[in-house]
Amino acid sequence: MEIHHFVYGPITPILSYALSVLGSLLGLTCAVRAREALNSAQRAWWLMLAAWAIGGTAIWSMHFMAMLGFSVQGRQIRYDVALTAASALLAVVVVGVGLFIAALGRPSFVKILLGGLFAGLGVGAMHYTGMAAMRVDAQIDYDPTRVGLSLAIAVVAATVALWLVVNVKGAVAIVASALVMGVAVNGMHFTGMSSMSAHEHVTPGDPDPSGATASNLLVPIILAVILVAIALIYAVLAAPNDDDRAGAAYIDARMAHRENAPPPPPEPSPHGLAARRTNFPSSTRRR
Repeated sequence: MEIHHFVYGPITPILSYALSVLGSLLGLTCAVRAREALNSAQRAWWLMLAAWAIGGTAIWSMHFMAMLGFSVQGRQIRYDVALTAASALLAVVVVGVGLFIAALGRPSFVKILLGGLFAGLGVGAMHYTGMAAMRVDAQIDYDPTRVGLSLAIAVVAATVALWLVVNVKGAVAIVASALVMGVAVNGMHFTGMSSMSAHEHVTPGDPDPSGATASNLLVPIILAVILVAIALIYAVLAAPNDDDRAGAAYIDARMAHRENAPPPPPEPSPHGLAARRTNFPSSTRRR
């Protein structure tokens, strides 16, 4: 059976790439704040926000947006809501665990590799869980070679992403890294999608597949992405960075110096000066 991946033309891959870049941008920014954190609790908080941004927006929302362009010719497609939600939660959890492995504590190359392996395989599991949530009147098969290739891309992409999380700094570097991560995430998704094939198996009288349509899920997913993005942007802008803390420390030091400085000597009053002049000896005044 004929499969289409871009039913609506370039709009779905463009939007999916934009979502992956947005999520990566927010996630890398949160990761920079995690490295600037003053204690482990603050660092863990920022890493959790990075997991929501990368796992929820850059990976899972991108996956669902790209799925809007998928169709099997002449067949209806529905989605199991519970399994779809489970795939979203899986994306956030595996990315979060990978981030904690690689970035919490003293980072090292071995920790980045372990975190990338775990997160990459978890992202692959998320992708195929999301595909398992799809209900269609056809038998769906997968090419094992391309499935393996998609998992390899996911592991490499996750490892590179964690290396960027640990090392990237500066606005230009963050934007460039987010663009690269967007390419990697989309490459993994569409490689996995290319492994699919659909075959006729429905007999006459079989009921239509049950579940939600993509349009039913689109509005709540878009609202969730917008709310998460706004919350992350607010958290990043509201939290003090190194420059803010340095400025506050400088102001505190100046205030403390003023409080501890000795008071200036009192200035003599005009009346006291006049009295001293009148008390001088007359001989001194004549001179």
